[in-house]
Amino acid sequence: MKFDINGLKVNVEIPSEVDQNKKFLILLHGFTGCAEDWLPVIEQMPNKYNYVTIDLIGHGKSDAPNNSSLYSVDSLVQQLKFIKDKLTKEKVFLLGYSMGGRLALNYAVTFPEDIRGLILESSTAGIKNDDERSKRYESDMKLVEYIESHSIEEFIELWSDQELFYTQLRFSNDKLKMMKKKKAAANKTGYANSLRGFSSGIMPPVHDQLKKIPVKVLLITGDLDSKYTGINARIAKRFFKAKHKIVRNSGHNTHLEEPKRFIEIVTNYLGQF
Repeated sequence: MKFDINGLKVNVEIPSEVDQNKKFLILLHGFTGCAEDWLPVIEQMPNKYNYVTIDLIGHGKSDAPNNSSLYSVDSLVQQLKFIKDKLTKEKVFLLGYSMGGRLALNYAVTFPEDIRGLILESSTAGIKNDDERSKRYESDMKLVEYIESHSIEEFIELWSDQELFYTQLRFSNDKLKMMKKKKAAANKTGYANSLRGFSSGIMPPVHDQLKKIPVKVLLITGDLDSKYTGINARIAKRFFKAKHKIVRNSGHNTHLEEPKRFIEIVTNYLGQF
C-alpha cells in the first residue's frame, strides 16, 4: 500500500493481514535495497507479530523526489513517524539494516517513547570525527556525480563491487544478477538524493544520545565484516542496555548471507518481551 505524506507517496509492504492484538515489527532496508528484501526473512519468522517493511523514499516503489531535503534524517524520521502512527498508537519494534539501521536509531533517539525494542544490523551511530565525516561526505558526493553521469546499471555494478560486499560472491551468478537487477529497477535520482540527504558523512553523530533509548537494544554484525563489528563493539557500551551478537561466516548483510542464524538471534531477542 502507498501512504501519502504531504503529497509524498511512500510504499509499505504488509505481508499478512494486520492483527491489532499483535505487536508490530517494522523493518528498514539499506541503501539500494527495498522493502521486498525482507520478505524471505519474514516468511521464516514466527507468526506472532505484524511485520511491516517500508521502501524508504528514493528506493523501491516509493517516490524519488528531486528535493534532497526530503531525504534528510529529520525528514525521514518524520516520514517513519507518520507511518508508525497510522499503523498503531502502541510501541513498536524497529529493525534496521545499515542505512535503515541509522534511520531506526535516529527514530529511537527522537521518539524513545514509541520504541518497544530496537535491532540494528551492521549500522552505526554516525561518524564522530569531523575530518572523517567530511571525507566520507566528499566520497559520497563523488558517488553522486557517478550516479548522475552513468547508467543506473553501471552504478549498481560499481556499488556491488565494494570490498564490503565481497562475501556475497559466495552466491551463484544467477542470484547475483537477480540482486543487481532489482537494485537497478529503482530511480537513480532517488539514490543520488539519498546520499545527498542521508549520507553517513552528513548525518549528525548520536553517540552521546544513545543512553536516551530506554529499551534493550540488539546489535548484529558479521564476523567477516571487521569494520562494522569493531564499530558495534564500541557503541554497545554507550547504550542503556545493549547486546552485540556476531554472526559467523557472514559479512555486512547477515540477514542475506546467514539468514537462519540471523532469524534465530532476532527471534530470541523478541522472545524477551
